[in-house]
Amino acid sequence: MNTIPSADRLIVALDVPTADAARAQVNTLGDAVRFYKIGMELLMAPGFFELLEWLKAQDRKVFVDLKFFDIPETVARAVRNLAERGADFCTIHGNQSIMEAAAKAKSGTLKVLAVTALTSLDRGDLNDLGFACDVADLVLSRARRALAAGCDGVVSSGLEVERLRREAPRELICVTPGIRPVENRVEADQKRIMTPAAAIAAGADYLVVGRPIRDAADPRAIALAIQAEIAAAVQARAGNTL
Repeated sequence: MNTIPSADRLIVALDVPTADAARAQVNTLGDAVRFYKIGMELLMAPGFFELLEWLKAQDRKVFVDLKFFDIPETVARAVRNLAERGADFCTIHGNQSIMEAAAKAKSGTLKVLAVTALTSLDRGDLNDLGFACDVADLVLSRARRALAAGCDGVVSSGLEVERLRREAPRELICVTPGIRPVENRVEADQKRIMTPAAAIAAGADYLVVGRPIRDAADPRAIALAIQAEIAAAVQARAGNTL
């Protein structure tokens, strides 16, 4: 955990409708943020890959969150193409063969993350989808299968990270969305949420924050406050392990 620079642990989700709006947000945040997530909303707008290249040219890390889910060969080709564009993280869904294909296709800086259970899902949603098991059991099972397939880590709610850290291998990368600062706890469609400090204390490596920064009156100030909270939590966690 300590090998990750503290300032890289905050991943800001560029949940905006256009590439120009994304660039404007990056410019507003300046050196407060080093890592950005781009996903399906921007993919449906012109200039998605130009934005990715622009972010890399700005010396930013890029998390491409498209949750690839298709036959293994198609997913492998998509991952291979994405790796050539310099992305740092990408997400996949799917069974063991899909995860194995994605892991074999990665190269360069790209790390493949398996989605466990979306933070917009609660117990009732999982029942509707036919998952009768406990949410934490499902997340742990997915994490173990992802690592066995050669994936680098998982996307998981902070509520499940502590158990992952106890029962899954330490090399697992845990990226945690659904992060809400204490002063900004509007849940909207995120049902399994956690504060930045609590998620880091539980064992998360990276935190994804979108709307609390995007919709703030002063986005840069909020980003800096979250960075400070992360840094303090990392230091406290390191002290607790001595």
